[in-house]
Amino acid sequence: MSGSAKAPPSSRVLPHELPASLRDSGLENWIREPLDDAVDRRRRIIMPPATAVIGTPAASCQGALLAEARHPDTVFMMGDNPALPKMPERPTLKDFFLLRFGQIPRMHLLQSARVARENGLGEKVIIACLLHDIAIAGLLSANHGYWGAQLVGPYVDAEVAWAIEKHEALRYFPDESVGYRYPQAYVDYFGPDYNPPGYIRREHEAARRHRWYMTSRLVTINDIYSFDPAAVVDYDEFEDIVGRNFRQPEEGLGFDGSPVAHMWRTMIWPNNFL
Repeated sequence: MSGSAKAPPSSRVLPHELPASLRDSGLENWIREPLDDAVDRRRRIIMPPATAVIGTPAASCQGALLAEARHPDTVFMMGDNPALPKMPERPTLKDFFLLRFGQIPRMHLLQSARVARENGLGEKVIIACLLHDIAIAGLLSANHGYWGAQLVGPYVDAEVAWAIEKHEALRYFPDESVGYRYPQAYVDYFGPDYNPPGYIRREHEAARRHRWYMTSRLVTINDIYSFDPAAVVDYDEFEDIVGRNFRQPEEGLGFDGSPVAHMWRTMIWPNNFL
């Protein structure tokens, strides 16, 4: 090709050329230019999931993003996002910790598990602490105890899954008899006048009467409510405990046909349009 040949027209749409509705909502960040994508050099649009944008200005921008897909060499994100580390064919729990969970939630889980172990607690409590906020780390914050319990349910002891689910409610209610006080962090996050909704109160009351109450309560006691960015905890510290308490499927998490496999696949490909 001669040096005078013209380069193909760029499919890049500069921010000032985007529809005002996208610019005003900050949704230009959902359009990924192919800077590091050597596969097909196409722009990829990430459609934000409804749960992420309901109640925000971005909720009204679906039409504008759909219109962006009509630009040349532009598609919706499907499959591997070039901006994310590629997951192995048969991903393990460790792969999700290292390749999908952000630094803050990952270290929060690892620090909580380390505190539980240093306090001499049993492996059920330690693994529950290691997994208690797994939904926040990779899926959703709202109702994270319930999401997390479902996510790990097929792979852990029933008591562990129960403890993860019920910590959702128990963390809002002090139990002075075992030294658990309402976290100051929650006063900072939600205000001093926050009252949990009725279903959370009912869950708490029922959990207090359950035979596994203390397992879940120990999760809240060993929860690290103030993240320490200076602390360093390596996942490998818990490989032995995970090996004894987490049933890793041979096919890889997300591909074993379990009732929750789709939840793990969502974390593998979190930006898929469909």
